[in-house]
This record gives sequence, structure tokens and C-alpha cells, in this order.
Amino acid sequence: MTSPWLTVVGMGEDGLAGLNAEALSALEAADLVVGSKRLLAKAPGFGAERREWPSPFDPLIDELMKHRGGHVVVLATGDPLNYGVGRKILQRIPVAEVRIIPNVSALSLAAARMGWSLPDCDTLTVHGRSPANVEPFIQPDARLILLTDGDESVRDVARRLQRRGFGESPMTALEALGGPDERCIDFTADRVPKTPFGALLTLAVTCRAAADAQVLARVPGLPDTAFEHDGQITKREVRAATLAALSPAPDQLLWDVGAGSGAVAIEWMRASRAARAIAFERNPERLAAIARNADRLGAPRLEIVAGCVPDTLAGHLAPDAVFLGGAVADEAVFDAAWAALKPGGRLVANAVTLEAEAALIARQARHGGELVRIAVEELAAIGAHRALRPRMAVLQWRVMK
Repeated sequence: MTSPWLTVVGMGEDGLAGLNAEALSALEAADLVVGSKRLLAKAPGFGAERREWPSPFDPLIDELMKHRGGHVVVLATGDPLNYGVGRKILQRIPVAEVRIIPNVSALSLAAARMGWSLPDCDTLTVHGRSPANVEPFIQPDARLILLTDGDESVRDVARRLQRRGFGESPMTALEALGGPDERCIDFTADRVPKTPFGALLTLAVTCRAAADAQVLARVPGLPDTAFEHDGQITKREVRAATLAALSPAPDQLLWDVGAGSGAVAIEWMRASRAARAIAFERNPERLAAIARNADRLGAPRLEIVAGCVPDTLAGHLAPDAVFLGGAVADEAVFDAAWAALKPGGRLVANAVTLEAEAALIARQARHGGELVRIAVEELAAIGAHRALRPRMAVLQWRVMK
């Protein structure tokens, strides 16, 4: 095993005073110390070369690798593997060459200040990421701890809570946790202080739903009205069955081909934190609606590709799952999607027309899988009486490659 030449040291707001002997020893032996301007200022007095990391961070990893065989220290905030630079470094440098010395994370410090059990909270970051990521976690009585970019991201989260009918949710802004300038500011989502918040800020939220709050479950099958659409949407009950067959999983990629409103791709991403999706759609109005739906429903990382399939399918990462919601009868579209699908991947296609049904029946004969008829009836008024009126039935093909 290669000896570690790179040490990633987690540092808190208390600077050197909060480092253990192992971390201090690494700094003393270092040839090169890399960190933000703020963290470097907290670690004076060492003779190593000092370098501020750039933004974006990725090019610095190439520079670090030129120092293999030396003694390099990267200073990170708190726990480097808790939404920190540790993950990015380990994506490029083997773990056998890296030593991680964590400090107390801001999430743990915030939980301690609030008196909350950390496993009972949803923890996430909107630091350098869209505040839309908070949307799936806005649930009645949920406790959220968020790493933020400071003032604007706090206000954005508060606006989202208000829009959903969670304006009375208590919020606590915890600034500079663990340092001499630490302070906690309490308010509610509908009464955010006008005074700007500091940059080093962790946000604690207790979601408090009003009687008319928009409660959107994280399990698939959101109401159709939750999406902006022109009628081209996989309806709620069929969508729930579709997502169950697609089986969202962390880090897996879905191709939503003929995405319409983007409902399937968005619910795929809501169902698992790290799930990824690409929505392929040609209609300009629908493309704009997909983007708005993704922001409002908490899938800001959804990649949206404009243009006609199958041409637009080329050049993208191979999917773990494919949903054919449009152009179901088009053999060229199916052939391109099937060829791209990873071995062991899932494909689900829904048909309502006779032509699309015929295509699915023929494909099932060639490739196997299941054919399932989904029929839904809904309440309708018949004069002064009520009845259950059938919707158009859907033939669903589910197959594993």
C-alpha cells in the first residue's frame, strides 16, 4: 500500500486550538499547505509553502498530484467528507494515498446548539448549490439542518417555505459556529430579519405546516396539479406505477425520453438524493415548463436537452434506466435508447394508442419483460348523480436489459 502523502485536515472556527496532535504534526511536516484564505490565516507559523485554492477547485488536484512523494496538507472546513472537499479529492486520488483528519462538522455543531438528535434531522447543503434542493424535504414537522451560502440562500429558503404554506416555520441562523464570533438568530420563515446574515452560516429549520399548506410527499405520485403542464403529463396513478418499475436509486441516471412536463424525471430525482436524470424534449414551451417544475419541486440538477430524438440521445452518459413517454412507436428512438441502456438497466414504456401498443407487444416478444394494462377510473358528475368514469387505459412494458 502506498503511504499517504496528502493529508486533509478539518479545521473549525477555533483554528489551531481545535486541532489534535495528529493534525498539528501533519502541518509541522508539510512541504505545502493549501486552503482558503480564511483557513490559512488561522494556521500561521509553519514554514511550508502556502497556496490558496482556486475556484473552481478541480484544477488544483492536478497540481497536488505533482507533489506525490512529498508532504502536502489541505485545510478544509470541519469534516472534509461531510459536504467538503474530501470527496472531490478522493475521486481523483486513491484513498491509500490520502489521510483524512476530520474535525467537528457544522451540522453536528448546529444539532448540539439546537438540542436535536442528528439522525432525526434531514441534513443537506445549499452552499454552492441551488436552494431548490430543499423542496423535497419541506414536510410537516421535519427538522432540517442546512449548510448555506449565507444571506441570500437563507432568504431563498424562507421564501420557498412561505410559498408552500410553511411560513410559520421556526428558523435559526447559526453563524460562525465553534468560534469566538458565534451567534444564533431566531426568526420564522415569514419574518426574516432585514439585517444581512453573515457568510459562515448554518440554518436550522422546523417545518411547520399551515392548514392550507402544499404538502408534497417524497414517494412517487405527486398530484398532476403540482406540475405546470399542457396536458402532456404521465398521470398521477400511472406515474407512481412507472416510478416503481423504474426503481430510482442513488447515483443512477434516468433518461426521460419525450419528457413533456418532466414529471417522471423530477419524481425520480425526488425519490433518491443522488439520483440523476436527463429530460429530452423538443417543444420550447414544455422545455421552459420543465425548468420551472424542476426548480419548484426540488430537482435543480435535472439536465434538460432540447431537440428531436433520437438525434439528441447521442453523446450522453449511458443510463441506468430509460422511460419512453413520447415517440413510443418510433423504432429508431427505441433502438437508440435500448442500445445506450446499461446491461442490467430498466426500461419502461407507456402506450395509449393502438400503434404504440402494437410496438410494445412486438418488442416484448423480442426482448421479454412484462406487459401490464393499467386502468384508472375517477369520479365524475352524471347529471345530479356521480359515477366513476374510466380514463384511457395504459399498456406498460417493463423490461430489464
